[in-house]
Amino acid sequence: MPRPEGSPVSSSTSTPALLEVRHLSRLDPSGSTLLLQPADFALMPGDQVAITGSSGSGKSVFLRTLSLLDAPSGGDLLWKQQTLTNDAIPHYRTCVSYLAQRPALIEGSVLDNLQFPYSLKSLKGRTFDRQHASDLLAQAGKEPVFLNKSAADLSGGESQIVALVRTLQLAPQVMLFDEPTSALDPQSAAAVEALVLHWFNAGAGSRAYVWVSHDPEQARRMSTRHLTMNKGVLQGASA
Repeated sequence: MPRPEGSPVSSSTSTPALLEVRHLSRLDPSGSTLLLQPADFALMPGDQVAITGSSGSGKSVFLRTLSLLDAPSGGDLLWKQQTLTNDAIPHYRTCVSYLAQRPALIEGSVLDNLQFPYSLKSLKGRTFDRQHASDLLAQAGKEPVFLNKSAADLSGGESQIVALVRTLQLAPQVMLFDEPTSALDPQSAAAVEALVLHWFNAGAGSRAYVWVSHDPEQARRMSTRHLTMNKGVLQGASA
């Protein structure tokens, strides 16, 4: 379909976008209120984007819609310039991953949690690499014995590190971070940031992320592009 009027909020480059949305919107469950006003946005390889805004401004709504955890109410979402079919959504979610503020872990050990994604149908044919998982944990200051720790005994920071490693081990191209350190102590927050930057730099310019934060200093530290959300409207701002 033809591109709607208006330019996407993106960097000036001829490189194809990894992820692009055109007039993307999201209604509340009743269908009566627009939680996300029609938004144009393009995420390029190598982008480090931060989004800030007041509580309830629509930041989480935007990320959850980008990740297709919540279905868009209108507009188009393209992955590598292709419109997604329903059959392609499971694979899309292995390429574009969402990390929530509060991690959801299964019962069992850290190892059980890291192995869990490989039991999913969408990852059929992929196998768990214990050494790779251990290397990622080491980036966050965790020794191999940490794999044996019970998920029930983890602190909030440790739980978020496990949730992050569980995702990063799958080598997604795009990460959507929804205030991932807002409930963490400074040391745990620094470990999460370091692990994210390790994953990003390992992609040699092919990966990208969007980082939602309530902390302006963190937003500046973790991004080279800065957007704001105000009453469901995505707005561009200087980095």
